[in-house]
Amino acid sequence: MLPDKIGFVGLGLIGGSIAKTIHRIYPNITLIAYDLNTKALTLAREESVISQSFTELEEDFAQCRYIFLCAPVQKNAEYLAKLSDFAGKNCIITDVGSVKSDIHKALPDKIAPYFIGGHPMTGSEKSGYAHATPYLLENAYYILTPSAGMEESLVQEFQEFIASLGAITMVTDYQSHDFITAAISHLPHILASSLVNLVQDIDDDTQTMKKVAAGGFRDITRIASSSPVMWQQICLTNQEQIIKLIDLFIDSLKTTRELISVSASQELFDFFQNAKDYRDSLTITSAGPLPKVYEIYCDMVDETGGIAALATILSSHGINIKNIGIIHNREFLDGVLHMEFYEEEARKSAVALLRQYHYTVYE
Repeated sequence: MLPDKIGFVGLGLIGGSIAKTIHRIYPNITLIAYDLNTKALTLAREESVISQSFTELEEDFAQCRYIFLCAPVQKNAEYLAKLSDFAGKNCIITDVGSVKSDIHKALPDKIAPYFIGGHPMTGSEKSGYAHATPYLLENAYYILTPSAGMEESLVQEFQEFIASLGAITMVTDYQSHDFITAAISHLPHILASSLVNLVQDIDDDTQTMKKVAAGGFRDITRIASSSPVMWQQICLTNQEQIIKLIDLFIDSLKTTRELISVSASQELFDFFQNAKDYRDSLTITSAGPLPKVYEIYCDMVDETGGIAALATILSSHGINIKNIGIIHNREFLDGVLHMEFYEEEARKSAVALLRQYHYTVYE
């Protein structure tokens, strides 16, 4: 059974996107929101995404079946205390943070049996409600971390609701979640930023490295352009797991250093071959050692024939697609569909053509 009313505490990029998605799929569900950013609330009301807005957590939230906590990490404890009065069998509390241990450990006793941690693995380098999209969850992984002892029926109900929004749900405990995300998300961002800072430190006075930086360097460091505030908070809230992964990476790097220092030819080949094989097994791959990629991202509803229709539009105009696929883990990427082309001219033509057909395209 669908909920009658859903509340949001925070209406930024993720909260706004979830609200827009719910409004698109279930326009009869009443959505209300609390945010200190009155501009976001005003815009959401003007778009009819929410029916009521609040600058205080009032009793209206007690009638919500679900309350999505989408505030900055450092504000969570404060809001959890206020939400204690609303939690119960009739009201499930969830969050959308990329680190789960801190919020689970901070749960008040009254909320614990009715809390499901959530991490939609999607997002953008942009922030704020103005950049929210009703397709951000489409085919994206959405990890759920229910509190220990929570009734299975409540977990199943919420999981089915999130899946109905177009996301791919996964359920795990919060400790496992934080170790997994530290490995595949947090550590890569730290490495990317470390590499950028290293190159900046060792560059010469004329910034030769900066001028010629391309290919592999730009590809591997793209995510270093993400929000410094957000990554500061992630490092502070997932310290244990991040440090564990950094130590493991340092050990791995030392092993590789030793292989290079002793000219271990076969071992070095195996090192790179193994990495290539694993990387090529991921959903979206590109041939060669990180060549220049001519790519775009596009919003698309998950419906039969959707990709075929888009491909037909491009092929009928003589535009060849090199690679196409759905992005399941879209943290810091816009769009559901990823497309690669063989040259820049084809990419530009595809952008112009798809926009003529009213597709939302991100370059």
